[in-house]
Amino acid sequence: MTLVKFKRPFGNLLRQDFFDMDDFFDSRLWKGGMMETDFWNGKTVEPAMNIKETDDHYEIELAAPGFSKKDFNVTIEDGYLNISAEKKQTETEKDEMFTRREFHYNAFERSMQLPENVKEEAIKARYHDGILSFNVLKRAEAEKKAPKVIEVG
Repeated sequence: MTLVKFKRPFGNLLRQDFFDMDDFFDSRLWKGGMMETDFWNGKTVEPAMNIKETDDHYEIELAAPGFSKKDFNVTIEDGYLNISAEKKQTETEKDEMFTRREFHYNAFERSMQLPENVKEEAIKARYHDGILSFNVLKRAEAEKKAPKVIEVG
């Protein structure tokens, strides 16, 4: 599996001793920096994911608090594990003098390419305490044969 380093929207800004406002607006914000990231453009943010590999399986954990089991849609297609969730909630309160209406919406999509040595048919998912976890078993790999030398005649 490939692990990708998370790109923070503010970079190392918070660790600097001196804050240069001109530099911040000239380079970080406007020149292909934060304005082009998911942090600012209204897209949903991907939840954090942990991946642990053992000798016989992978353990994948996805932080997704506030959802229920029925909110998730998990598929495997063309070697990719696709995880998405959507939750909508509307609350309305009516009185003689006013109407109060609130709504909440939360959604995300996350995909990851599975290694070739997994048993796709044996993947199991579980959602508990805001963590969506997967147990992905590995296939037994065929023993590698020693290279055979062929003499050219």
